[in-house]
Amino acid sequence: MIIRAVWPSAAVLALAVSSLPSATASAAPPDPAAAWSVQRDADALRDTGVTAVAVRVDTPRGTVTAASGVRDLADRRPVPQDGPLRLGSTTKTFVATVVLQLVGEGRMSLDQTVEELLPGVVSENGNDGRTITVRDLLRHTSGLSDYVQDVFPDPSARTYFAERWRSHRPEELVALAVRHAPAFPAGGGWAYSNTNYVLAGMIIEKVTGRTWQQQVHDRILRPLGLRDTTAEATTPFLPDPHTTNYQQFTPDGPLVDTTIPYRPFDSGADGSMTGTARDLNRFFAALAGGRLLKPAELAAMRTMVAVPDDGGHPAGTRDGLGLFRTPLSCGGGYLGHGGSGFGYVVHAATTTDGRRTVTVSAHSRSADPRTAQRQEEALRELVDRALCRTP
Repeated sequence: MIIRAVWPSAAVLALAVSSLPSATASAAPPDPAAAWSVQRDADALRDTGVTAVAVRVDTPRGTVTAASGVRDLADRRPVPQDGPLRLGSTTKTFVATVVLQLVGEGRMSLDQTVEELLPGVVSENGNDGRTITVRDLLRHTSGLSDYVQDVFPDPSARTYFAERWRSHRPEELVALAVRHAPAFPAGGGWAYSNTNYVLAGMIIEKVTGRTWQQQVHDRILRPLGLRDTTAEATTPFLPDPHTTNYQQFTPDGPLVDTTIPYRPFDSGADGSMTGTARDLNRFFAALAGGRLLKPAELAAMRTMVAVPDDGGHPAGTRDGLGLFRTPLSCGGGYLGHGGSGFGYVVHAATTTDGRRTVTVSAHSRSADPRTAQRQEEALRELVDRALCRTP
């Protein structure tokens, strides 16, 4: 893959992309009003300066898809429908589901400690694996530092290109994290940390003797027929037809093609899977509908703790075990998980009964805080309206 730097400012890019014709919703949609609404919201997200947007909504009445922007700034082809995506941290929901299946089989417990399962792995600088439970890992109440700050301390294009091929073993990432003191005693607060799910992947392998990737494939992907989703990161390249991801590293700086992932934090149980919107919707529908977990384990997954107001989520968001619950403007809430990396954001969500699902992918990220905030708000509004629409 050829890596290019594209040099227009964010403002120029927003103008250029917004002038492009929108891709139409899927042919012969089951609900024309819903198709129009989803397309309008995809265009609104594009108008914030995102180079490409793709949406898929699955409901009892059928499927609506929409796309906006261009697949690549060089060739300006339309955004493909249901193309391959990097799932980022949405991987965590798959991993948590496997852990809870193992709990349901009696092979481990949510109350077991990290020290019991991985002796000596978490034991430095005030980090104590004897006090951190599996439940703490899955709901981000462990207090462990996020290793990401150690593998990407300098947020620049130069660092991305210099380090993107370097990978780390899970044990190395945990060792980086425990060089820092914990943010709070285990169970005493909430802070999102990718380190938690690196450890969860290690625990799956310790308990089963097989990798977390193999377990996700055998327990989730194969039974649900998710043929376009994989946990095995055999190649850093996305298959065609994929949409190019662009990262702006500094405000008003160039947009850089970052479709090749930054492997130091895109290669583990915290965020390495790839898949499609169709498969994501099927997974979340099955999960919320009770087809992947026994009732007790599904209830445990949906037992939530409050996310702090500064936690980077909408007010009222709560976090369960690999699953967030976010309030809906029409009442109630939805379940889901987002994923992001350099140049992309993916958000998958479902109503609590699994009957309506939506996946949104945005394929560029701005370094300007105000622009990034507008893009995040537009994405959240799209998800909210897609799930609130009746029937």
